[in-house]
Amino acid sequence: MTEQLFRQDPYARDASGVVIGHTQEGGIIVEPELFYPTGGGQPGDSGWIEWDGRRLTIATTVKGEDGTSVLVPAEPEALPPQGAHVVQVLDWERRHKHMRVHTALHLLSVVVPLPVTGGAIGAETGRLDFNMPEPPSDMQILEDSLNRLIDRDLEVTEGWISEAELDANPSLVKTMSVQPPRGHGRIRLVRIGTGTEQVDLQPCGGTHVARTGEIGTVRITKVQNKGKQNRRVSISLE
Repeated sequence: MTEQLFRQDPYARDASGVVIGHTQEGGIIVEPELFYPTGGGQPGDSGWIEWDGRRLTIATTVKGEDGTSVLVPAEPEALPPQGAHVVQVLDWERRHKHMRVHTALHLLSVVVPLPVTGGAIGAETGRLDFNMPEPPSDMQILEDSLNRLIDRDLEVTEGWISEAELDANPSLVKTMSVQPPRGHGRIRLVRIGTGTEQVDLQPCGGTHVARTGEIGTVRITKVQNKGKQNRRVSISLE
């Protein structure tokens, strides 16, 4: 496994690195990994890399076969060779919005305590699908509850448990459609609030803000019927 800066320090906006490989499709693998790869409903990071006075725009980032981040160029241009020293630069404004929306969706799963059947994260909006036979009676109550949690400015931290520990505590997994990544012996947990202030704890590999107050005000824009017992709740950053 290469070093994952996006997980160790989600606030890192740029980082030096070395090209350690290319994919047959024209992707670039850089160590350490600054760019978050598409996964868990969160889009891959974009930005650019620089080397020898050149700049290459990165349109998105995907997971390679071994789980590493693969940078996807926006245009079919010449790539930095293997061994080249590069500077990686994120589109920070986009990444930070992903972090805010992703953390807000964790809190949405708190105010709507039902099994999650799907979800997606954008730079301005996000949504969760719930196993919800009947729509909520009052969207304003949901929105107010969500913003009260945000306004508590709770700390967001991470920890790790073994795969066996997760198997012994299946209730930690809220998502019915997406299971936490396995194969490395341990699972990352994201915790919102600490001690008696804890409101959420669930497996997640995405990027999040350090405190909920950083999310800002959120609006619930709509609730859609997506099946017999499926409701989609969409939110947007104000």
